[in-house]
Amino acid sequence: MRVFERGWLSSNNILFTGANETALVDSGYATHAEQTLALVAHALQGRKLDRLVNTHLHSDHCGGNAALQNAYGCRTSIPAAEADKVRAWDVDALTYKATGQQCPRFGFDDTISPGDVLTLGDMDWQALAAPGHDPHSLILYCADERILISADALWQNGFGVVFPELEGEPGFGEVKATLELIATLDVKLVIPGHGAPFTEVGKALETAFSRVDYFMADPARNAQNAVKVLLKFLLLEKQSIPLDQLGTLMGQMYLFRESNRRFLGKDESELAQWAVAQLVRAGAAAVQDGSLVNKD
Repeated sequence: MRVFERGWLSSNNILFTGANETALVDSGYATHAEQTLALVAHALQGRKLDRLVNTHLHSDHCGGNAALQNAYGCRTSIPAAEADKVRAWDVDALTYKATGQQCPRFGFDDTISPGDVLTLGDMDWQALAAPGHDPHSLILYCADERILISADALWQNGFGVVFPELEGEPGFGEVKATLELIATLDVKLVIPGHGAPFTEVGKALETAFSRVDYFMADPARNAQNAVKVLLKFLLLEKQSIPLDQLGTLMGQMYLFRESNRRFLGKDESELAQWAVAQLVRAGAAAVQDGSLVNKD
């Protein structure tokens, strides 16, 4: 098992080279597809990629699917609940249009349901439901090695944006239930969807429980976090956005509009100014020559 720790725009990739089959869990964002191909090819050392597995179908986890399928013809497995959306390529239901993100169309060969056991790298991994960040996300647990592939359900310092809550659907309770499930597992190593693998599982869970309680106390905090994250994601892709276009650009995206309408109550210009100030204050962006510019 080998972990490719990627930047914030792309999810981590986990490559397995078993005796009889190779597999990759999650494929990163579309703009990094060439880098994903290069990383995988170098690590495979001439072997073929046999299988591609997605924990969930946010664009930063499956944006490299099409490139890998074209390069290797790999068998692709996705969460069962997403099958109809992918079959019809419904960009609204898949959230790509709502977030202003891109994802080249891909297909799939089979699906994974909670409770299924996958053999990856000659190890058995149980798929477990992990709703909250995404209603249909899966995490993968290897009991023999005490390793958890946690996707965006648990990071070292929190978890992914609770997207369902932005649209008026429940999500915080699901986040908490997923964290409670993880707490029951015997885990010595967590491989998150973003950031380095870590072993201080108890500390990470404590941080995550505290964070979901913080959001539950005032759901607008989750919306504020979402607006900042979505804008940073957009900025990572574009690198520079003219300030006079930002309000309109954000207003065209469904999740920006919904977050604002339900929780923040700002006009387009106010929302853009607020979001810019937040990213600049955090050191994640700068204003230069009338544009918002990305800072790593």
